[in-house]
Amino acid sequence: MMVFNSTNRIMMLVLVAVLPGALISTYFFGLGILINVATCALSAIFFESIALALQRKKLTALTDGTAVIAGVLLGLALPPDINLMLPVIGTGFAILFGKHVYGGLGHNLFNPAMVGYAVMIVSFPLAMSNWPVLFDSTVDGVTGATPLDIMKFRGATTIDEIWTTANGFSSLSSTPWQWINIGYLAGGVILIYYKCCNWQAPLAMLLALIVASSVFYDSGSSESLGSPMFHLFSGGTMLVAFFVVTDPVTSPNSSVGLYIFGAGVGLITFIIRSYGAYPDGFAFAILLMNSLAPIIDHVRLRWLK
Repeated sequence: MMVFNSTNRIMMLVLVAVLPGALISTYFFGLGILINVATCALSAIFFESIALALQRKKLTALTDGTAVIAGVLLGLALPPDINLMLPVIGTGFAILFGKHVYGGLGHNLFNPAMVGYAVMIVSFPLAMSNWPVLFDSTVDGVTGATPLDIMKFRGATTIDEIWTTANGFSSLSSTPWQWINIGYLAGGVILIYYKCCNWQAPLAMLLALIVASSVFYDSGSSESLGSPMFHLFSGGTMLVAFFVVTDPVTSPNSSVGLYIFGAGVGLITFIIRSYGAYPDGFAFAILLMNSLAPIIDHVRLRWLK
């Protein structure tokens, strides 16, 4: 089995691994997904070049691929019909304030893509929530709520009552999100197989989501917070689990620390999804746990003494 040990080779494999989910997302939502990815990737290169020039560093640092990956991950999380100026703004924050304000590659405390996403969802909440409504796997040109939105803002409606919409199509089950998450899960398996990412943090994150959602799932009343399968295969669960939580720079350095980090992301995400102001809380969960990663490492070192 080949093991990838250089930064640019790892980034190349990450691009390959993210393809299944990206292509499935494009199949369901259209070329807007790829346009967002291209816009964010090119913007990342542009802002990375500016940052390197201001620091009087060689532009050859662009070849490590980390800026492009940050742009790709951000682009994949954006609605396909979003105004293209917004991805440029988000990418600028991701590269300049999420990465280079700390000194560049290897020094950033927060995941750059999640910094950009958090800035965008706080600044442009309406634009960030307008995903196309799909009926029978085709885009009808109308934007509307995602399954996470439907679950969160259903009021006193039971899950059975919202399971099928008035037109006969399922508002929760006949969505592309399950297939998109399966695509990213397949890509994550590739990364783990080639030892390009750790497996402890994704496992802990997914288990935390399963446990929390199982405890508060009551088979579908108006108080139900969603089943484990719903939480695992909705929103950006698998994209975050295998392509964001596994970032070696912004996560702890030990196996125990990775378990704590991943579990924290899963638990905070469930809390935000269930009780917070946003349907999907991964960006905020990641950033909160990023801030705790140095503390987790410090406490572990003290335990070893």
